[in-house]
Amino acid sequence: MNEKTIELEIPLLIPGIKDEQDACLDRLEETLRHRKGILFAHLHRDRSPAELCLHYDPDRVTVEDVRRMARRAGAEIANRYHHDVIRIEGMDCSDCALVLEHGLARTEGVLSASVNYAAGTLHLEYDTRRINRRGVEKRVRQLGYRPPIEGARRWYHEHRELLFSLIGGALLLTGWVGERFLGLSGSTALALFLGAYFFAGYDIFRHMLHALRERHFDTDLLMVVAALGAASLGEFAEGALLLFLFSLGHALEERALGRARRAIRALADLAPKTALVRRDGGEVEVPVDELELGDVVLVPPGVRVPVDGEIVTGRSAVDQSPVTGESIPVDKEPGDKVFAGSVNGQGLLEVRVTRLAKDSTLARVMAMVEQAQAQKSPTQRVTERFTRWFVPAVLIADVVLIVVPPFFGVPFNVSFLRAMTLLVAASPCALALGTPAAVLSGVAQAARNGVLVKGGAHLENLGRLRAVAFDKTGTITVGEPRLTDVKPRDGVEPNEVLRWAAAAESRSAHPLAQAVVSAAQERSLPLPEVTAAEALTGRGVQATSDGRTIWVGNMRLFEEVGLQVPQEVQAAIQHLERE
Repeated sequence: MNEKTIELEIPLLIPGIKDEQDACLDRLEETLRHRKGILFAHLHRDRSPAELCLHYDPDRVTVEDVRRMARRAGAEIANRYHHDVIRIEGMDCSDCALVLEHGLARTEGVLSASVNYAAGTLHLEYDTRRINRRGVEKRVRQLGYRPPIEGARRWYHEHRELLFSLIGGALLLTGWVGERFLGLSGSTALALFLGAYFFAGYDIFRHMLHALRERHFDTDLLMVVAALGAASLGEFAEGALLLFLFSLGHALEERALGRARRAIRALADLAPKTALVRRDGGEVEVPVDELELGDVVLVPPGVRVPVDGEIVTGRSAVDQSPVTGESIPVDKEPGDKVFAGSVNGQGLLEVRVTRLAKDSTLARVMAMVEQAQAQKSPTQRVTERFTRWFVPAVLIADVVLIVVPPFFGVPFNVSFLRAMTLLVAASPCALALGTPAAVLSGVAQAARNGVLVKGGAHLENLGRLRAVAFDKTGTITVGEPRLTDVKPRDGVEPNEVLRWAAAAESRSAHPLAQAVVSAAQERSLPLPEVTAAEALTGRGVQATSDGRTIWVGNMRLFEEVGLQVPQEVQAAIQHLERE
């Protein structure tokens, strides 16, 4: 049998697939293997973009039939199986993520569900023939959680847990102080303690019920049982105090995680949402997501670059520090590349789009940070495995501690009190909450300072490092250049050169110009009065003072104006560049 092989690019078949390990690619392979005339289907996932290799029988199908078949299969897969990332609110402990994953995994039509508690996101894959996104969100609400809410309700939901916890603490304090020192009646104090139980225990009890419904035992169950046990012994104040401390810890951890999440999401604000595009002989403002490859975007001075592209016309110094970490602005000219999120300097630039918004360097940086949030550190994985068996073990031990000692003459109330004490002491809530909070806070703090950490595992490894290698000095310098040397030609005073150069540079906002001016000020040099000045973007500055023309800039500037640089000055330049 005569066999031929053709290759098709997967992005054309299933647009939107970002991970080469995505299950939809497996489905595409399997679907094509069962198509008439296809003998073998295989994906080369190690290539970028991935390629689909098909072996087919040319006596039964043509090349165009195979291409059409592959595209149709890809479209069917893409239309049927959806991938969504949904923000989830209402999770206040790592156990919540496990409950949510477990509940969604048992939902018809949901193929996979991965919840990142630290990032507050749900990564979901589902079959649209059996369930849609609205159905998924309804199931999320049934499990006790919710997608984001806007407006005043959003403020209430964001702060309710802390508010309820503080109300519970206030009721507890009022009841305890009133009963001990103000002669408050026992019934009134009891009412205050029960109020504290309600407010401080509201979220804990709610999460416990959802977990039990999904056949999952978590630390909330330990706290509720311990608080109810304390109440059964008549120790309402102790039980209320337990719930208050636990709920307050949850609320404060959630606020810390919320700040870290917002810091990471703020990366998206680095790039403008709209761009000024030259189309049909005019200039129109369009959303960045609607830009097409080859569009020419106008970037005025002082404005952030909206896309990754190549400069067509214009020269400017571009601050790339938000994206690349480059410590000072980089001079750009036609043919140079610029990145979305970088800040244009003083020149007007026309930039041809070379990457769509979703493929820009900044978008990839954000995707990297999101992946870093989703990756669990070794400690996180260990603590999750630990809490899965630890909670049932504690409950079993607690029952044994209640039932067995009375057979050996220990009073029941004594054994019961010991069992409740065990519940309180054994709760691993600090371990379960502290690890993801610490990891996300570390990743977020690093991102705010321009350092991308690809996951908790790498963050933990930093603690074991003994040496660090940096690829350039700009990574670890303060980003403020300083003048270190003045090398005049023979017979010229260094300070004389510096004061004339500083006079011209005083009219420029470039960081290198400011370094020259600062050096002259430190030496208390009087600067000549400048009557005219012009910034020569990417080359330097031209100024006029006392009838003289002053040029300050790089070698390209002096070549353009036709000035011969003395040999000894060229030698000094080469020596300084080598250093």
